[in-house]
Amino acid sequence: MKKISSLFLFITISIFAFAQQKQITYNLIIGTYTNSGKSEGIYTYGFNTLTGNTKLKNITKEVANPSYLTLSSNGKFVYAVNETGNTSAVSAFTFNAANGKLNFINKQESHGADPCYITADNQNVIIANYSGGSLVVFGRNADGSLTDPKQIIQHTGKSIDPKGRQKSAHVHMVKFTPDHKYLICNDLGEDQIYIYNYNPTSNDRILTIKNVLKTNAGTGPRHITFSPNGKFAYLAHEFNGSITGFVYSNGSLKKIQEIGTTEKNFSGKIDGADIHISADGKFLYETNRGDANSISVFAILPTGILRPVETISTLGKGPRNFSIDASGKFLLVAHQYTNDVVIFKRDKISGKLTDSGKRIEVGAPVCLLFSK
Repeated sequence: MKKISSLFLFITISIFAFAQQKQITYNLIIGTYTNSGKSEGIYTYGFNTLTGNTKLKNITKEVANPSYLTLSSNGKFVYAVNETGNTSAVSAFTFNAANGKLNFINKQESHGADPCYITADNQNVIIANYSGGSLVVFGRNADGSLTDPKQIIQHTGKSIDPKGRQKSAHVHMVKFTPDHKYLICNDLGEDQIYIYNYNPTSNDRILTIKNVLKTNAGTGPRHITFSPNGKFAYLAHEFNGSITGFVYSNGSLKKIQEIGTTEKNFSGKIDGADIHISADGKFLYETNRGDANSISVFAILPTGILRPVETISTLGKGPRNFSIDASGKFLLVAHQYTNDVVIFKRDKISGKLTDSGKRIEVGAPVCLLFSK
């Protein structure tokens, strides 16, 4: 009887332990630049949300510069840009969450040079072509494959940057609003935010202009993020690292704040990169590249106003995309030039970051994507 009881207890504990493991282990998919010679493609790691430990699961090879990625809502498909100048494309893959493998489905020409951002929903996949200054909408078939372009929108403006980075349009981000009725498009070259009406089932007019906002001239709007409650939006500017805060409502952005992310006497190159908010909506984070190589932390007040908490080194060079894990305990920063991902511990109460000492050594990482 004792043997049966012991066996039952062992099986119960094993099942519980397995269930717990399933809950704490996520996939971390990393997009990279393969032209650095140090990356082989798209990497999938297992990430433990209790310890911050990682384990390589798979490398998807023979994919050219898959610098930015997005995952379908059902987790079955991954879409990647192929950022290769005039030969650029966008690729579709099936994704096996169990083993981390991506299998190629098909590829479409990007119809614009150097796509740098991609987003998807159940109907469409939309990319931002940086050098080409355009955004392109592709349809999604039931098998996850990409259709021919359903719509191509070309921007043609410019702005005042004296270093020549704004001689033409540079579409840098395409992002759905929280209500999914609109698409935000940041044009770094034009210093403008485009707000498009989103009509997902239309044949050729999926996106139509609702409004265009001018940002501060010469600042280069790059990435935007929304608060979890959908009430506020925050725009990161590449050229000076500043953040513009907005109140968001029904496709409209109303400016409420402009705040810097470096010390006032900082004289080096900044190059703002990425911006995200914690899942509880309490803290905002923004990264800078250039000479700064920093991440800034802000508390978000109930009014949407940002209050500075700290600015620290990202402990690497060229921080690009960063991501907060599902537990909220860790924040990971991808460094393009030091070829690593630095894993910070994150204090949920203060929002502050400390080095966990853990690293992922991977060539030219650009995009970090968590999935179940």
